Amino acid sequence: MNDSPDMASANAPDAPTEPRSAATGWSEALGVLLRSRLALIQLEASSAARQAGQLAARIAAAAIALVAAWALLVAGCIGALAAATSWQWYWLALAAAGAHALAAGLCLLLVKAVTTPAFPVTYAEFLKDREWLATLKTPRKSNT
Repeated sequence: MNDSPDMASANAPDAPTEPRSAATGWSEALGVLLRSRLALIQLEASSAARQAGQLAARIAAAAIALVAAWALLVAGCIGALAAATSWQWYWLALAAAGAHALAAGLCLLLVKAVTTPAFPVTYAEFLKDREWLATLKTPRKSNT
């Protein structure tokens, strides 16, 4: 086993082999900083994606349970009304379907009336860009 000081310094990872300039050390430090920040962002992004996936799965499960509960409630009400009255259950089911279709149509009309355009500022900037490009296409008048 060779424990000479020359051998230890040659195998050390932090020992520079030749002197470095200040610019090289600065750029390497910046590179290390950027790599560490990117690794941190990647780690946190994967954690956030996992949490978002779990949240989406829980919301989907709740929505499915809510739709099933609503369907069973409507079916139960139809059965109860059919038993309490002399109406046939299928006419009650058709009336419930019509009422739901009417409610859905009204909701869609409300959504259409309230909806604002997406990205209004970006759209306005694109319109300005289009006008500017149109002015570049038209030939300029010369002063002759």
